[in-house]
Formats: sequence, structure tokens, C-alpha cells
Amino acid sequence: MDDKNISQAVVARLPRYYRYLGDLKDSGIERISSQDLSKLMQVTASQIRQDFNNFGGFGQQGYGYNVEYLYNEIAKILGLNEKHNLVIIGAGNLGQALANYVNFERRGFIVKGIFDKNPDMQGRELRGIAVQSVKNLERFVRENDIDIAVLTIPKDGALKMAETLVKCNIKAIWNFAHVDLNVPDSIVVENVHLSDSLMKLSYGIVNKKLNNSKDTE
Repeated sequence: MDDKNISQAVVARLPRYYRYLGDLKDSGIERISSQDLSKLMQVTASQIRQDFNNFGGFGQQGYGYNVEYLYNEIAKILGLNEKHNLVIIGAGNLGQALANYVNFERRGFIVKGIFDKNPDMQGRELRGIAVQSVKNLERFVRENDIDIAVLTIPKDGALKMAETLVKCNIKAIWNFAHVDLNVPDSIVVENVHLSDSLMKLSYGIVNKKLNNSKDTE
């Protein structure tokens, strides 16, 4: 499979397929059609079939999809059949919340280290992991086969930290800092700007009000 031919829109839907299929599997559902999956997910059956055809199809005409098989195959596509070691940089409220989120480990994302520049945070334990000084970061990343760095620090420090992570040959950055990072194409970056999501919600509220007012005119 050549992922260059897979659109980002398709990739963005894969985790949602994985989540719904996991719920179906846990409920004892063994088989599902694209039409029934469509009703659950509010995605057209045609779109579902097109998405899965990017990876080989997975279904049989007249039979539908084997839920557990499809769940496992999507896990492989997403790389969830492998373990990914990560570090969290920034032990503030958000960093602590992420460190305490147990579902990461269930998905194969293992928190190996937590770092902060604040001396008052250093030495504190989060789920049994002592917060370290960022001075130890480069050595730790190299010695512990770290794949992913999670940035939960203010934007003024994120750019400099990104430069450090590039030197460490990090594979991916999960960026919660409200700034776009300038890193080589070899490093995968996923930006999570929480305020952007709130602004999208605000847009939705405003436009629903406008549409409702037009309907009552």
C-alpha cells in the first residue's frame, strides 16, 4: 500500500471506524454491512466502501464485513499493532491529564518520560514516572527508543524545543502548543489547537442561530 495515494480525509476517518468497530466487537456483533455501519456512523455506505477499497476492500458481496477482522486490519493500518514510546514535555495541567490517560497504553502508546523546565515540578511523580529536567531530554530520547514527543508547553518555548527534538531524531510530534512547527518532512506532526476547536463550535452555534431565524421568517 502506498500511503501517498491515500487522501488525508480517508486517514482522518480511520480512527472513527476503529472506534465504532471496537464497540461492535465488544457488543458481540460478528458481521455488519456497509449500510448498517453507515446508519451508525452517519457516513454514506458508498463512502465507507470507497474508504476501505483504498486498503483492499475487506468485505464480501452479500456478506458484509467481519467486524473483528476489519477492526484488526484497521489497527494494523494505523500502526496500533506496534508499541510506540513517547515522552511528554510540559508537566502542567494538560501534560498531567495526558500522562494519566490510561487509554494511551491500551492503544500501544507508552509514556516513558515526562519533562519540565520548572524546578518545582521536577521530581514529582505522575503515574509512577518522575518528572525530569528538560536538560535530560536529548539523552533520554536517544537511549529509550522514543518515537513520539508530546508538546504541552507555551508556544514561545515550543519552537526551540522542536529544534531539540529534530536533533534527537524524533519520529513524530503531537503538538498542543498554539504555534506551527517548522520541522523536516521526515517528522510527522499532528497539531491539536484546542482553541481552534472551540472557535469551530462557536461558528456552528452562530450559524444554527442564523439558519433557525431564517426558517422562522
